[in-house]
Amino acid sequence: MRLTSFTDFGLRTLMRLAGDPDQSFTTEAIAEEFAISRHHLTKVVSNLASAGFIVTQRGAGGGFRLARPAKSITLGAIVRSLESREALVECFRPDGGTCVLTPICRLKGRLAAAREAFLKELDATTLAECAYPA
Repeated sequence: MRLTSFTDFGLRTLMRLAGDPDQSFTTEAIAEEFAISRHHLTKVVSNLASAGFIVTQRGAGGGFRLARPAKSITLGAIVRSLESREALVECFRPDGGTCVLTPICRLKGRLAAAREAFLKELDATTLAECAYPA
């Protein structure tokens, strides 16, 4: 399974926050540290905040930090949240896609089982275990 850059950036950001949970970070600081697009990271941070993984504070001295302890956040929960916009394959889309094999496909069930096994493995790992060393 290939994760999107959106999810990659989200995981990196959360790992960094977990490494120094008492500090607030800015989008600019994280983007510079990891050499990633600040514009793209802004969208990621907004999504992480909407999902309840981080809290944000605007204004002077503002930034963002983890909303709860890293040991209470699993990698599976993060990936499920950030990848919810992307279907693994076309037939997994909410509208079912347009694959002509759908009525007789023998692959979809196996792909669904593989996806669940992947996420189950990530559910067994907390963000604290992957915290970026400060």
